[in-house]
Amino acid sequence: MTGFVGRSRELDALAELLESARLVTITGTAGVGKTRVALRAAADNGGRFADGVCVTELGGLRDLDLVPHTVAATLGLPEQDARSEAGAVIDYLSDRQLLLVLDTCEHVIGGCAPLVAALLREAPGVTVLATSRQPLDMPGEHVFPLLPLPVPEPGTAVGDGDAVELFAQRAAAAVPGFTVTDENRCDVIQLCRRLDGIPLAIELAAVQLRATPLRALSGRLEHRFLMLTGGVSVALPHQQTLRAAVQWSYDLCSPAERVLWARLSVFAGSFTIPAAEDVCAGGILDHSDVLAALIGLVDNSVVLRPEEPEGDEEPRYRLLDTISEFGAEQLADSGEQAPTRHRHIAYFLGLAEDFARHDKDGDQLARFRALRGEHPNLRAALRYALGPPGTAEDDGRLAARLASALRPYWEISGLLREGRLWLDRILPHLAAPAAERAWLLLTRGVLAIFQGELHEATADLEASIALAEEHGGELACALGYTYLCLAFVFSGRHSEAAVAGAAAEERLDAAGHLSGLVSLDIHLGYLYLLTGSADKAIDRCAQGLRRLDDGERWARSYLQVITALALYLQGNIEAGSTAARDSLRLKNEVGDITGIAYCLEMLAILAAAQQRYKRTASLLGAADTLWERMGERFGGTAAMEGFHQQAERAARDALGSKRYEKLFRDGAGRELSMTVDLATSDTDKPPPVSQRSLTKREREIAALVCEGLTNGQIARRLVISRRTVDTHVASIYAKLGVSSRVQLATWLGQPSGSAPAE
Repeated sequence: MTGFVGRSRELDALAELLESARLVTITGTAGVGKTRVALRAAADNGGRFADGVCVTELGGLRDLDLVPHTVAATLGLPEQDARSEAGAVIDYLSDRQLLLVLDTCEHVIGGCAPLVAALLREAPGVTVLATSRQPLDMPGEHVFPLLPLPVPEPGTAVGDGDAVELFAQRAAAAVPGFTVTDENRCDVIQLCRRLDGIPLAIELAAVQLRATPLRALSGRLEHRFLMLTGGVSVALPHQQTLRAAVQWSYDLCSPAERVLWARLSVFAGSFTIPAAEDVCAGGILDHSDVLAALIGLVDNSVVLRPEEPEGDEEPRYRLLDTISEFGAEQLADSGEQAPTRHRHIAYFLGLAEDFARHDKDGDQLARFRALRGEHPNLRAALRYALGPPGTAEDDGRLAARLASALRPYWEISGLLREGRLWLDRILPHLAAPAAERAWLLLTRGVLAIFQGELHEATADLEASIALAEEHGGELACALGYTYLCLAFVFSGRHSEAAVAGAAAEERLDAAGHLSGLVSLDIHLGYLYLLTGSADKAIDRCAQGLRRLDDGERWARSYLQVITALALYLQGNIEAGSTAARDSLRLKNEVGDITGIAYCLEMLAILAAAQQRYKRTASLLGAADTLWERMGERFGGTAAMEGFHQQAERAARDALGSKRYEKLFRDGAGRELSMTVDLATSDTDKPPPVSQRSLTKREREIAALVCEGLTNGQIARRLVISRRTVDTHVASIYAKLGVSSRVQLATWLGQPSGSAPAE
């Protein structure tokens, strides 16, 4: 959101390194700009990698074990398979050409190093670009120390010093009309030299021009450093320089802003205004004062201003890691760390329990997306709730309540392995029989079902039911039978599934638990389908659909895809195709990769029944790409694999192997959004251009192209690299099916400028 200044020599050197080295680590002091340089280098050089760039931010992570999970999430890998998350990442990247950026590694090097070592060994097309205050200390690592920005000597032209240029840009943003002149140049240079050319320190200083004249600003900073050195003017280490600048900014804040700064440090990653108000209010900081203090911190460049949110989303703010670390120190010194963390836990526990109560309501998607955006904070809340041994939190009850409330979230998000990791950590804290332990075992059992670990799932669910019955947990008992039914269905133990389903239905009816009844409708619908009772499957799914609000997507999509297969078995291909397409639309909205793969397979099977064999081959190719990310097709379910093989044989026989393989590859290579468009529109031709959406940035660039700007002019206008613009323009042309600026302007309905095509 701010201009990128200087670093041309560093970027050129990094470009050369990235041509030959497999692991490059940008090191340097806090605030020196490691992340900005890494992202610019990735943008400039990403075009060399056929599979693009993946940026994984690790700054908010505090758990070494979750590094592979975080990388997998940024790659878009679901967690439904039984492989370790590191194994899933390695398998996925083994034959790809990709630049993986690992940002802010210093506090989780123990989690990064093993994963990077495995990638360097098993994924020859992957290059890793890391940022860290210290090297990863691995064989083959090329360490790239990033120094502060150069500061000119007094009397040097402004353009010769990147530090001065940075100050000039940020000062002009803070005080419109500010420029570096012959009269103030020496003061600017002196200030930048005293700040050692550290970009973050310079940015913190520049914003103070709103309240303090330049000469006074420089004098106050000089006083700060003289205090640090006992009144003697000596050189300070870069880390001490930055700390002094941060402390100086802290001292200039109002008392309310200081309190808020410290309390905001409990958030991991970003936060919303409602979260800040609930978590940070208390004592001298009233709930109604939080927003004003937050605006003050934004104005002082302590809190980063958010980008414009999409739609009705809440704007999200965040602290840089260095700023957050300083705030955490202040919070610990104030004695308010424990109560602030408790409010953090309470806030996110409230979000989790609210979603669990309404997980099948009409506004499910909005609630889910809001919770998904808080994933780093959910991790932090679980960590705070467990607490160190010997503390009030050490009994694990609060952590158990939060982890159990997240059960539908773990399931819908596909974060099954991470969910089980937290449950495995919490269960030893609740070794004694208790209602909370019953809920934990229930949650772990549910996640194990969807990972295909059915023996473990059955054991956990049976233990949960026994504990719930002993401790009066009627609802936990009812849900335990509900998911035990599903575990038996997946295991092929159909008679036991029917018994468990009957026990669940009796208890759920008594409790009036609508969400559980819908889940049972899905489980029994699948049971009837697998036992050859297509009519009963359709009826049961119809009952589940009647229970749901129109806006619910997760359960509805499952009920529809089961219905589609039942209709296929009845010979009603047209109705089955409609149900499968409806299910695919819902799965795509939620982002359920496994569900999308099932729907594509179902539509391929139905297309084969319609003798639309080209469509069959293309859809099977698209599904295969998704299965490759997740592991075994259908989780190894024999009946579904049989349907797949039957459709594939029919298409091969009709098309011939050569033609089939080409169509299969075409489907596998197509973008997922295009695949979904083709599948849901029931056509084998690409949809009209108007149905394809550009990203917000692509729309912005497309408009500038139509104004007649060259790619280089667009790059300067948007303060991004030329290569980034080139990549966006190529993507725009590909999405819209155009090949020239004139065609693009025609599509947008705008006059074309006179700029040459690039």
